[in-house]
Amino acid sequence: MKIAIITATFYQEISARLLTGATKVLEGIRQNLTWDVIEVPGCFELPYMAAQLAEKYDGIVALGCVIRGETDHYTYVCQGTTYGIQKVSIEQKIPIGFGILTCENRAQALARSDDTENNKGYFAAQTLLSLLAHD
Repeated sequence: MKIAIITATFYQEISARLLTGATKVLEGIRQNLTWDVIEVPGCFELPYMAAQLAEKYDGIVALGCVIRGETDHYTYVCQGTTYGIQKVSIEQKIPIGFGILTCENRAQALARSDDTENNKGYFAAQTLLSLLAHD
């Protein structure tokens, strides 16, 4: 089984922590499982990359972080990313673990990317494996 982990690097520190959480899960079941890490600049680019990789992988984990700012940009990025990832998953029939943080501030992002099972990268990888078990 081959997994793609696509990570948005806009908030590099947060993305790295989400990636650590996701790989912890995958390393725990290494038998017959490989993965590649692909970086994109930001969350809005995640759906495009997922669509490009869908035929080459059995599943995808999408990781990234959007932190609210002073403009509507936050809303557009969150909506576009969420809708885009869902569309790729449904149209291309590929399971995608959704590990995108949408936070009010950096403190929330750090709390959701800590080194426990509360890490949303960890949860996204677990979700993907659960979906793959049903295929």
